[in-house]
Amino acid sequence: MEDNRVRIVDMNCEKGEVAVRNPESDAREPAKPFTFDQVYDWNSKQEDLFHTCALPIVDSVLTGYNGTVFAYGQTGTGKSHTMEGQWEPPELRGIIPRSFLRIFEKIDQTHDQNFLVRASYLEIYNEEVRDLLSKDPK
Repeated sequence: MEDNRVRIVDMNCEKGEVAVRNPESDAREPAKPFTFDQVYDWNSKQEDLFHTCALPIVDSVLTGYNGTVFAYGQTGTGKSHTMEGQWEPPELRGIIPRSFLRIFEKIDQTHDQNFLVRASYLEIYNEEVRDLLSKDPK
């Protein structure tokens, strides 16, 4: 890279593996691999992430179960982008708008059932919980 940055994290989406190299170590030292159920890299699409992570939860909510989608991680790692995205263009929509669209599409298609839709949008930051939909977030 032009500014001398070196990538020290590699993702293998097929294997569900993240490999981290110590930039201070000998170049021959192998990267440390970490295995996860699912791994997404910088080429991942919002739609793919929604379908693998959130859609099963949203669909179970539509059958009467409670569901939670929880984004956790270091500041600046893309949690807000993953959860919210952008409304336009549609391919940049995140988990929240895609979930709402799915829920209300399914409700619109269902004529023999009543639905009560409630949602909360919470932030936990520095061990404090804030309700982001409330007039008084505390």
